[in-house]
Amino acid sequence: MMKRKKIAELLKTTAPIDNILLKGWIRTKRDSKNFSFIEVNDGSCLKNMQIVVDEIISDYVEIKKLTTGSAVAVSGSLVPSQGGGQQWEVRAAKIDIISIAPETFPLQKKRHTDEYLRTIAHLRPRTNKYGAIFRIRSELSWAVHQFFRDRGFRYIHTPVITGSDCEGAGELFRVTTLNPPMPMNSNGKIDFSKDFFGAESNLTVSGQLSAEMFALSLGDVYTFGPTFRAENSNTSRHVAEFWMIEPEMAFCDLAGNMDLGEALIKNLIRFAIDTCADDLNLFARFVDKTLEKTLENIISSDFFRIPYKDAIDILLGSKESFEFNLSYGTDLQSEHERYLTEKYFKKPIIIYDYPKTIKPFYMRLNDDGETVGAMDILVPRIGELIGGSQREERLDVLEKRMVGGGLSKESYWWYLDSRRYGTVPHSGFGLGFERLLMLITGVSNIRDVIPFPRTPGNIDF
Repeated sequence: MMKRKKIAELLKTTAPIDNILLKGWIRTKRDSKNFSFIEVNDGSCLKNMQIVVDEIISDYVEIKKLTTGSAVAVSGSLVPSQGGGQQWEVRAAKIDIISIAPETFPLQKKRHTDEYLRTIAHLRPRTNKYGAIFRIRSELSWAVHQFFRDRGFRYIHTPVITGSDCEGAGELFRVTTLNPPMPMNSNGKIDFSKDFFGAESNLTVSGQLSAEMFALSLGDVYTFGPTFRAENSNTSRHVAEFWMIEPEMAFCDLAGNMDLGEALIKNLIRFAIDTCADDLNLFARFVDKTLEKTLENIISSDFFRIPYKDAIDILLGSKESFEFNLSYGTDLQSEHERYLTEKYFKKPIIIYDYPKTIKPFYMRLNDDGETVGAMDILVPRIGELIGGSQREERLDVLEKRMVGGGLSKESYWWYLDSRRYGTVPHSGFGLGFERLLMLITGVSNIRDVIPFPRTPGNIDF
C-alpha cells in the first residue's frame, strides 16, 4: 500500500521519490493546452506543493473541472521542479477526486480582511495567515509542557467548574441546571441548594487555587487549560474564553517567581523562532515589519525590575498625555504599560509590590502592611503578559484579608486548611497564552489567535 506523505516532509527531502501519495486541498489551478498545474496544501506547512498533471492521465477532463477548495488524493513521483519558485514538484500518475468545492467557495486567491475571516472562522484556517497562526499555537502548546517537564514540574488538571472566585471580580459564567423561574429561598435569593451541585457554581477564571493545593503536596506543578471571564468587553485584548499557563511552586519566593516567568517567556519565544521559522516569516513580512527586532530584544534583555511606586512616579513625571488618569493606588492601563516598555525602558519590565487595595486576597502582605508581593511582567506591544504573586501562607493574615475582602471563610475552608496543615512559602503566576501568541506573531487582535473566539454577542461555530 502506498504510504501517504505530508508536504512538510517532502520539502525536506534531498532526492527524488517514486510512488508517493499526497492528500490535500487545492489552493489554485492553472490549465494550459496539454498540462494542468495544481497548487495543493495539506496544512502541514505554509508552502504548497505544485502538482503537474499531463493530459494523458486518466479522467483528465474531470480533473480540469477541479476548483479552489476541492480535495484530492495525488499519486505520483516527487521530482526536481522545472519551474522557478520551488525545488520540488509532483508528477501525477493518478488523481482521485475526493470532493469538488463549488465556485462559491469563499476563499478565492485574493486578500481577505481579518474582519471578514472572523465571520467564516470555520474556513479561515485554510488561509496562509491562519494556518500559520494555528501551527504556531500547536507547537507552542507542546513547548509549554516541555519547558515545565524539563524543570521537574507536574502537570495538574484543575476543575473547569468551580464554586470559587479566584480573582474576586465577580465576572463569572454561572453553571446551572435550574430552569426559569428560579427557585427562591426565604431571603429572596436563588436557592442553589436545589441546583445540580447543591451550591452556586461557575466556570473558572483561574486554576490557581486548586494548583496551590498540589504545589503543597507535589512541589512544583502547573496547569494549562481554558479559563472564562464574563467581562462585557469588545476590545482587541479580551475574549470570554481563553487559555492560561499557571505554575505554582512550593518553597518559592517572589524573586524566584519572577525568574521563572522571565525564563518561560524567553524560552517560548526562542522555541518559536527556532521551530516555526517559515510561519513566523509570514508575520514578519506582512503583519509587523518590526517583529523580528521586537522578539530578539525580548530574549536578549534582562527584564528590568521596578517597584510599583517607582513605576507610578515615572508615569506621573512623563510628559505623555494618557487617556486614563493615574495616581498611586490605581491599576495600570495598557497605555501606561506600553509607555514603560516601549518608550521609557524599551524592553520588558517586571513591576512588583502593588498596593494591597488593588490586588486579590491571596497575595502575601508585605511588612509595610500596605503592599503585597505581587508582580506583573510587561512586554512591548502587549503590556501585561504575566500576573503573579507570592501567596499568603500565614493563616491569620490570610483570614483577615478574606474578611476585609468580603469573602466567606466557610466557603474557602479547604483553602484555609492548606495554611493550617504544613504551610510553606509558595508562589505562582498566570500567563495568558493568547497574549503570548499575539506577541510572537505581531497579530493585534486576540480574536485572531484563538480558533473560535467567544466574545459578547458571538457564540457561532
